[in-house]
Amino acid sequence: MEKRLERLTALILAGLVLMLSAGFFIGEKKDFSENENRYLASFPHFSLERVVSGAYMEDWNSWLADHFPFRDFFVGAKTETETALGKKEINGVFIAEDGYLIEEYREPANTERIAGTLRKFAGELGEGQPEPKLMLVPTAFYVYREKLPEHAPWRDQMETAQALYTASGMEAIDCSRALLTCGEENLYYRTDHHWTTLGAYQGYLVFCEKMGLEPVPLEKLIPQVVTEDFKGTLYSKSGDYSHPGEEITIFTNPADRLTVEYKDTGEITDTLYNMEYAQKKDKYSLFLNNLHPLVEITNETAETDRELVLIKDSYANSMVPFLVRHFKKIYVFDTRYYKDGPSAFIAEHPGITDVVLLYNMNTLDTDTGIRGIY
Repeated sequence: MEKRLERLTALILAGLVLMLSAGFFIGEKKDFSENENRYLASFPHFSLERVVSGAYMEDWNSWLADHFPFRDFFVGAKTETETALGKKEINGVFIAEDGYLIEEYREPANTERIAGTLRKFAGELGEGQPEPKLMLVPTAFYVYREKLPEHAPWRDQMETAQALYTASGMEAIDCSRALLTCGEENLYYRTDHHWTTLGAYQGYLVFCEKMGLEPVPLEKLIPQVVTEDFKGTLYSKSGDYSHPGEEITIFTNPADRLTVEYKDTGEITDTLYNMEYAQKKDKYSLFLNNLHPLVEITNETAETDRELVLIKDSYANSMVPFLVRHFKKIYVFDTRYYKDGPSAFIAEHPGITDVVLLYNMNTLDTDTGIRGIY
């Protein structure tokens, strides 16, 4: 009886191995993981040189791991098991209170280099050109610190921000206190590292105060919920697939008459939103149609004739819709992709009156765009 049970167990295990193996080789191989929001490893390219270096086997390991049958199920099950056992940090993401996933803030390693780059950019702007301002936005790690797990290591983002404000010599647009004290709950997405449009509005209010502008009251804007199923980058990074989708709300001003030109593709439109992204995993990219080196926005009915250069990361994308009311033109630069240097562009466009750099504190330390701002 005991031997018969052993044989049955062995047969079941062998059958499972064969089923998984068959599923691996005959199952559909995806190029992109919706849950993880990333491209999966491609089939390894063979060459003798890669075999000798070990790169070929490394690629095999990556390909096998990425295309294992029921991968999403096993990743989710692993995370559920770890959280059930009390683990509060998974892959650099804290499982925080009130359903929030909050990305860890690591000790910055490149503060001096970034400060030097910012100083160099300011020095590139000649006499008669606008003096640049710097806006460093705290993330949920700083603003929602009380939601972090009890033993989460604390690092003060705004201490680093203050050091950069001082070292850069630029005037600061510091919205950290406004975010801490505004009383709004929904300032950051629960499953994503970005601020929500309400968080961006709080940043916009501080921006207006520093720039001498009269902000448009929120009640004069038209809100629209464009999706209720947003599952962002931290949902993907943590593997915690138990979180429900959340809303993305956009705001439009009926007084605006916009022309939006994407210089890399030549596309011209009259909206700051690409609603096709609302049907995709990467829903935040509906703001400013994802990533582009340079976007030129003209508002025929703007309140002023001022022209703004905005050098930024993706945090700025959801704040731009509030800014367009106040500027005849906004030139939006993503210097990860724009290679000609905004300082030269500014010199060639004498109508530019304002220059602002806007970055979030969590990715500032590793943002390759910082190196290209001048």
